Formats: sequence, C-alpha cells, structure tokens
Amino acid sequence: MSIVVVGSVAFDSLETPSGVRERVLGGAATHFSLAASYFTDVRVVGVVGDDFLPEHEKVMTAKCVDTRGIERAEGKSFHWKGSYLTDLNAADTLATDLNVFATFAPKIPTEFLESQYLFLANIDPVLQLDVRQQMKSAKMVAGDTMNYWIGAHREKLLPVLRELDVLLINDGEARMLSGESNGLRAAEAVLKLGPKSLIVKHGEYGSTAYFSERSFADGVARKPFRAPTLPLEEVVDPTGAGDSFAGGFYGYVASQPALTPEVFRTAMFYGSVMGSFAVEAFGTERMQRTTKAEVDERFLHLREMSHL
Repeated sequence: MSIVVVGSVAFDSLETPSGVRERVLGGAATHFSLAASYFTDVRVVGVVGDDFLPEHEKVMTAKCVDTRGIERAEGKSFHWKGSYLTDLNAADTLATDLNVFATFAPKIPTEFLESQYLFLANIDPVLQLDVRQQMKSAKMVAGDTMNYWIGAHREKLLPVLRELDVLLINDGEARMLSGESNGLRAAEAVLKLGPKSLIVKHGEYGSTAYFSERSFADGVARKPFRAPTLPLEEVVDPTGAGDSFAGGFYGYVASQPALTPEVFRTAMFYGSVMGSFAVEAFGTERMQRTTKAEVDERFLHLREMSHL
C-alpha cells in the first residue's frame, strides 16, 4: 500500500563533531520517504526551488520514491543551518531560510488521492488539515509537529490532532503539548486531545508508544510499549533521525494487511533501525547506500539485544 508524505524537501548546512557540510539534501519528507521506501511505495508532496537539481531528485527516485508531487517554484529551496557541537541530542539553529517553502500550499496530485496511508510531516497545522481534507479516503493518518506550532499555533493544531491515528513527537513536545512534566501523565493528556495512539521519541534512548481504546479494532487499550535503539560507534549527523524513524515505522505499518498490536510494536523496531542508519553519515548519504539485507540484519540484532 502506498504512503503519501507531505512536508519539506530541503538543504541543510551542518556542524557536528564529525565535521562541517554545506547544503546537503535533507528535509522531513526526504528523510521519511527514503526510510519508508524499504517497505512500501512512497509518494512525496513538497516544493523546491531552482537549486534542486536532477541529481537531488535521483536520490529519491533511485529508491523508487514517486516525486510527481514535488512542485517546482522560482527561487531557492528551504534551507536550514544548524550546529550539534554543544549537544548531539539538540541542535542549535543558526539560520532558517524558508524561501519557496514560505508560500507552500500542498496540492495532492490526482494520482495520489487513492493512497490509503497519509503522513503529515512537520508543517503548518493549517496545511496539515487542508491535506487531510484533500485525502478524505485515506484509511490511516499519522503525523508530526514541533514546539513552534505547539506554542504559537495551538488552536490551529488541535483539529489536526483529532484526525490522527498516530502522533509522533519527542519528550519535550509531549510535555509542552500536555502541560505535564511526568511522562505517563503527559502521554495520557495528549491522547485525550485526539490522536488514537502516541509515540514519544527519546532520541538515543529509544521510543515509547501509548495507546487508547481506539488504537486497534478490538477496542482494547494496551499498556505502553518501549522500543530501544541500537548502540552505535559514532553518530555523525542526527538531523534526519526522527523523520527516518517515522518512515521506518509507518512504512512497515503500510506493508502489513492490518494494524495489530504486534504490527505496531514491530514497526517501532523498524523505526529504530532506520533511524540508526540515518545518523551514520551527513544528510541522506548513509540511507542512499543502505540495503534491505542490512535493514533485516539490524532488525534481528535489535530484537536479540532486547528480548530474553
């Protein structure tokens, strides 16, 4: 089953303890689509400028990602500059140039409308809701957001949360959205805002899923589930980790005939696996050369590491 992902296709300039890179390919939709492509068909909706060249598009099409939904506009693509020299778990934003992304109004191609799975990457919640309304036939919707939208546009974000089958956010965003400092109480408060299920990402410490009685078809709420991450010798660039986790998670979900608790838990492990590849090189470099055999090998390693 195909996934439509709507979000940023961008360039990143990065400083990490491993070095400095200028204008590497990035963006939430880019990282998500590459990770999800190992499990199912992916269709991207975004906007790029004149600086987005055939060589950049080939990074996605080489993984059979459908790029017909990427709009070309006059000007430069979204560009973000960040530094991880202080803390690999938290970027210092040095510059954000929205460029053509500032006027992005997602248009879902007719060929994409029959897709059963929709992922709303981190964009303006007004646009997220508009996309959801364009894709009324999608049977499952997952999405992301960030502290800026939670703090400055909460009232616009709340209708989006009610449309989500799964919300993926990090610890800080969960606390900010809920007003609770305790992790469990924060998750319970977020679920009351509308999403059927919640995944809270803990960076290098893994992720935790929280469920409601609406999470699965049987109407039974499950206990929280924690998925670990793989220990790595070196983290080069953590920028795409969260989006790659989301791609691995949702790509696996879309590849299965039905969403069950077992499928959900397995998908979280695949999310961790894809996130582990993303951080091993700058931008999309590691994901471009990752093989399905490597994905399966790391999944088995993670399962063996975490099971009795």
